[in-house]
Amino acid sequence: MNQSFGSGNPKSFHAYPRGEFDLESGNIRKPRKPKTSPFDPFRMIKSVGNQVHYFYKMHPVLVFLFSLSFGITILIVLSIYESRFIMSFQKSSDLSLASDSYPYKDLRNLVMVAGHSVYTSKKCGKFEDEDSWFLEPYQKNPGQAATFVEHIKAGVEIADRDEGALLIFSGGETRKDAGPRSEALSYWTIADSEGWFGKQDTVRSRSLTEENARDSFENLLFSVCRFRELTGTYPHNITVVSYDFKEERFSHLHRSAIGFPEERFFFFGTPAPPGSREGAMKGEVMTRAQFQLDPYGCSGTLHRKKLKRDPFHRAIPYPAGCPELKDLFSYCGTALYRGSLPWGQ
Repeated sequence: MNQSFGSGNPKSFHAYPRGEFDLESGNIRKPRKPKTSPFDPFRMIKSVGNQVHYFYKMHPVLVFLFSLSFGITILIVLSIYESRFIMSFQKSSDLSLASDSYPYKDLRNLVMVAGHSVYTSKKCGKFEDEDSWFLEPYQKNPGQAATFVEHIKAGVEIADRDEGALLIFSGGETRKDAGPRSEALSYWTIADSEGWFGKQDTVRSRSLTEENARDSFENLLFSVCRFRELTGTYPHNITVVSYDFKEERFSHLHRSAIGFPEERFFFFGTPAPPGSREGAMKGEVMTRAQFQLDPYGCSGTLHRKKLKRDPFHRAIPYPAGCPELKDLFSYCGTALYRGSLPWGQ
């Protein structure tokens, strides 16, 4: 017999209240709702605090040392970030100020005239007279002084043809008996006295001196650094003016020593006086051989010669104005310098 448990049955399942039936009491117990406690951050913090307090009471020395080390760590981290921030701010400020302080920041090429003697005459106008210059015995030849003037004029004319060029006369106070007069200033003074050979309006305002060089290598290196001091950048092209027999020394030995690109390096040479050319060529062969063994002139004969050309013990200001060349300035070796260079980037 089939029984129906539908709605017509007097005790349908739907008629009993939902819940659990208690056999002892005969009552229906309502199901317990799970207790859900809302997230209470204050209670959690209080609990953590209590645990810390308890741990402190049990291990006070350990808690003190941990707190001390944590505080010191925080101070160190803050000081590091503070110093980095200050340095970054100062650097950006210095760069901003420096970029506005370079008087020739629009010039990009260097024309360097290497000095060979000091002008000592008290009577301006005798520039091509050997008696107006302090000459070493090997320089006392007819027409020698005229070659100095030719170098000055050539440098002016080359700079005149390039509006983006900075003309630098290079040479220090190399002769004790000549007094504290530099070769560079001697050349600049002659150019000025000659009205810059008709180029005063275009060249004078961008012609400066480098007054510390004691040899041909320093003529080049110091002038590059001087260029950086005046423009804020390094020269894109370099043109050197000197005697024609020194082309190999400048264009190969000295250029290679500073790692400057060959395609951006130029040389303009003038001949030595006929009476001194043979002796000059012999001396040049010896000097080149010395620079081949000692490319930076920092030891042996070249170094001693350099010291003799500094009778007034002038302090070399470089590389303060060209910090990117600091390692090159301090390098001394028989092999070429292989470090990073601004024009190699």
